[in-house]
Amino acid sequence: MTPLSAPAAAAPVLSLPRIGFLGVGWIGRHRMEAMIGAGTVEVAAIADALPGNSAEAARLAPRAARLDSFDALLDQDLDGLVIATPSALHAQQSIRALERGIPVFCQKPLGRTLMEVQEVIGAARRADRLLGVDLSYRGTAGMRAIRDRVVAGELGDVHAVDLVFHNAYGPDKPWFYDPLLSGGGCMMDLGVHLIDLALWTLGFPEVEGISADLFSKGRRLSDRAAQVEDHGLATIRLAGGRLIRIACSWHLHAGQDAVIAAEFHGDRAGAAFRNVGGSFYDFTADLFRGTTRETLTTSGDAWGGYMAAAWADRLARSAGFDPDCERLACVAAVLDGIYAAAPDG
Repeated sequence: MTPLSAPAAAAPVLSLPRIGFLGVGWIGRHRMEAMIGAGTVEVAAIADALPGNSAEAARLAPRAARLDSFDALLDQDLDGLVIATPSALHAQQSIRALERGIPVFCQKPLGRTLMEVQEVIGAARRADRLLGVDLSYRGTAGMRAIRDRVVAGELGDVHAVDLVFHNAYGPDKPWFYDPLLSGGGCMMDLGVHLIDLALWTLGFPEVEGISADLFSKGRRLSDRAAQVEDHGLATIRLAGGRLIRIACSWHLHAGQDAVIAAEFHGDRAGAAFRNVGGSFYDFTADLFRGTTRETLTTSGDAWGGYMAAAWADRLARSAGFDPDCERLACVAAVLDGIYAAAPDG
């Protein structure tokens, strides 16, 4: 995938922000490449626990300092920090950077619980520093097109939303399956994207209730301290009687690599965002009126780095606190609600 340029802005950039990268595995390197491609940052320093990852990242940014610890990274003269480490570290690392006056762009989830997320947002507010999270599916051309039409009223009253994300493989790193390190299983890993897409598209409506069921290896999850879910189902009831239904899984017998979709049902029209041929990267979006279909977007947009490039573009113009990040707590509250609502096996 080629990097996607950040959205254009009117104000000129006088100098490029110096950015540090903590964690430069595949995702960290891809986001670095996106920011380099956008032309709005200078990669100043790299730190990763695995020397091989740092070496790969150094090929993208040969002038960057290669460091051996987070502390060494914080001691650099940085204008921003990109965090792509295991989930258990996100909140603590984000807070430490923000308290040093360094803006942060973090991989999802920002925290394993609502409390962790609120603590990070509070640190950003107190420091008056920019905070962003890589909820990357917002950057797809298809979801942006659907959201535009929902906001414009073309679908009318959206009363039901159905979202799925089934991954036929599941994560390949052991920490994803450790509840303490991950905070949860497929709902934390994949469901967070679905929750965010629904709330973001609908304008973050009030949530009135949540019901959920979580499974591990075909049986109802019975011990969250020892297990994470590999299949999750949730219904989120919104003010006014609207419903969001979510299903996500790892290692599902899906007949293809992935099943990803977000469908919005309104009284004037419907819209659907769907992956193509089992792909994790290619999507289409369509608008439906009765039996007619209008194609909104086709596959092929390089969306993976969109959020990273957009954060870098904003940082180049202002490092100050963005109140929009407070919406991250809405997503975290729903995740907390799903885990609290799911009955034990």
